[in-house]
Amino acid sequence: MTPRPPVVPAGLPGPVPRDALAGPVLEVAADLLGCHLAHTTAEGTVVVRLTEVEAYAGPGDPGSHAARGPTPRTAVMFGPPGHLYVYRSYGLHWCVNVVAGPDGTASAVLLRAGEVVAGHALARSRRPTAREDRDLARGPARLTVALGVDGSSDGHDLLAGGPPWLLGRGADVVDAARVRRGPRTGVSGEGGDGARYPWRLHLADEPSVSPYRRAAPRRRPATAGAAAPGSGRLDGPSTTVGGAS
Repeated sequence: MTPRPPVVPAGLPGPVPRDALAGPVLEVAADLLGCHLAHTTAEGTVVVRLTEVEAYAGPGDPGSHAARGPTPRTAVMFGPPGHLYVYRSYGLHWCVNVVAGPDGTASAVLLRAGEVVAGHALARSRRPTAREDRDLARGPARLTVALGVDGSSDGHDLLAGGPPWLLGRGADVVDAARVRRGPRTGVSGEGGDGARYPWRLHLADEPSVSPYRRAAPRRRPATAGAAAPGSGRLDGPSTTVGGAS
């Protein structure tokens, strides 16, 4: 059977080929900057131009959800590139990642922020507290709300021909000089070391880019006979693929 040609929403650049997402995760992350991501629901379509991402390299990366091997939650990360890995951060916010690299490597790119370029009215209705359009998708949690993402999108093939999802790349190539790199936001431990993992990438001079935030300091273990102040985070390598803002 001949594959059906991708359906491109009006005004969206041509679809990204799957092999473009099969390379090293840092290269894929850089290439995603400037791409347009469209999500269509019963309410309509919202398109976001990606301006900020974070790369995660699979089982060898202490900052990745895949650091300890496959689980039912992370199974999609160990599959082919181009699928969405969606999870709830700290039980509060949805975050969306694009699986990257060769099949089985469990690399992924967290989509941290973008500029809404189509579907503004729908995005505003989902994000009524946003003061300006630049804030509609400024941060991974805000981006998923603006796009209408929830757990039902987990595992969806982003490159299946869409809708509901389509990833497009315009004719204009992002100047490499505009790409900035730094430590990943909200990642504690070794995975948040900016010298070893300067894997947060964003476009310079883009108002939609979210501010960098360090990981919250870990609470020290309570001493004998003393109550721990609050419910501290477990020690050990961080398994947070980015932080929701």
